[in-house]
Amino acid sequence: MTEPDAVRDGPVGPIAAATARYAGLLGTVLLAVAGWLGGALPDAPLVDRLVDLWRAPHGPWVLGCWLAGMLLLVGGWWSLRWGAPSARWAYLTAGLWLLPLLAVPPFGSRDVYSYVCQGWSWTHGVDPYRVGVAAAGCPWTDTVSPIWRDTPAPYGPFFVLLAGLAVLAGGGLVGAIVLLRVIAVAGLLLAALCLPGLARAAGVPTRRAAWLALACPLVGVHLAAGAHNDAIGLGLVLFGLLVLVRRPGRPRALVVAGVLLGLAVAVKAVAVVVLPFAALAAVLGRYTWRALLRDAAWLAGGVLAALLACSLATGLGLGWVGGLAHSGDSEQWTSPPTAVGFVVDYAGNLLGREPHAVPVARVVALVLLAALLVALWWWAWAVLRRLNEARPRVALTGAGLALAATVLLAPVFHPWYAVWPLALLAVATRSPARTVWFVAPCAVASLLVLPDGTNLARYTKAPGAILMTALVVLVAVGAARALLARRAR
Repeated sequence: MTEPDAVRDGPVGPIAAATARYAGLLGTVLLAVAGWLGGALPDAPLVDRLVDLWRAPHGPWVLGCWLAGMLLLVGGWWSLRWGAPSARWAYLTAGLWLLPLLAVPPFGSRDVYSYVCQGWSWTHGVDPYRVGVAAAGCPWTDTVSPIWRDTPAPYGPFFVLLAGLAVLAGGGLVGAIVLLRVIAVAGLLLAALCLPGLARAAGVPTRRAAWLALACPLVGVHLAAGAHNDAIGLGLVLFGLLVLVRRPGRPRALVVAGVLLGLAVAVKAVAVVVLPFAALAAVLGRYTWRALLRDAAWLAGGVLAALLACSLATGLGLGWVGGLAHSGDSEQWTSPPTAVGFVVDYAGNLLGREPHAVPVARVVALVLLAALLVALWWWAWAVLRRLNEARPRVALTGAGLALAATVLLAPVFHPWYAVWPLALLAVATRSPARTVWFVAPCAVASLLVLPDGTNLARYTKAPGAILMTALVVLVAVGAARALLARRAR
């Protein structure tokens, strides 16, 4: 650790810690007020213009409380980005911030209503992977965002099963939402239990890893209050990786880890990019191709068993794979490839042409993503072969970078997607200074959504696309220069 890093990773003063804690708490209380006054309530009208939010009942109070609360929460989290005073302090503060957000109606997104309707469809004998919730006849279709009413479910069969059970046990819309939030909180608790073990295995202070991963505003606002299924999916991923880190090379443990990771994939398909790096963490002893194939086979067996069991238990088969094609129906500049496509279209319109570049940019991004995932895995494999011993940090870093690349190059980006790479990189990044590159985007992403689920990207399409494209160009140029400099050495 360099001297600047040692200073940054040193003890936090009691005044600074108390200021961050209570600023964040005040922020969550203000967010809760905004949620009750203008959150994503079932009967809340869907707005088409930003000015309608201001003119709505309590509009100025809603926007004022939301903005002030989010700035306080982000500021409190950011101020301790080098690490909380202790792991216990980090857990207590993150839990304290979470409490006001658990007593509010859904806010920040209307996705939970989609979950409920998809669960209702399945419990009433309708395949949610074939028809949208409107065609299925869900009685709560009006609560779902219009863009998702006619699209099949993009989530795996395990989550459809959980949503269906929530509908059956909840007895109605409110009860189902409460149970889905309970499931989300359970996922966060599972993640919280796994963080110390993963951080220790990677040589990262638990007080920093826990603070970055659990106190992030995206976690409380979207994963807990918004009841997003990313919470349970991420908890299962971290649990599976922890089993691998603690019990590499043991067939029974590898199968258990595979089942956990398979369930994560059966919640949300993004977890699949973790699997190749999980295979690296599964190896015990020398890193040879034979050892990799041997241990990865046990892991793959667990993954396939979980996917097969979920598909058979729900009777849905593999139809959920087709639903993934509709996840990109939304076009917003927050997705870098979509933003680049927008800018190319703007330039084409100035020349009197309509290039329709968004689909092309998205395809190019997916090809680039595939190449990056292969390169990241090969890098991790080469490092482990050279070290010739188990180094969990290498596999965890590779998985975190793979998730970051997937989130950034996907056709669509929603703020809560950033929590996936954040959690893995928080437990794998040793240098405090190097955390800024993934902490800063999460802080910015926290400010993009309003309490009723309105995404500010809808109202900033042109300037947002131009700024995002400029950032893509800067990053590409910087990466090219770094690569050339390394080759010149």
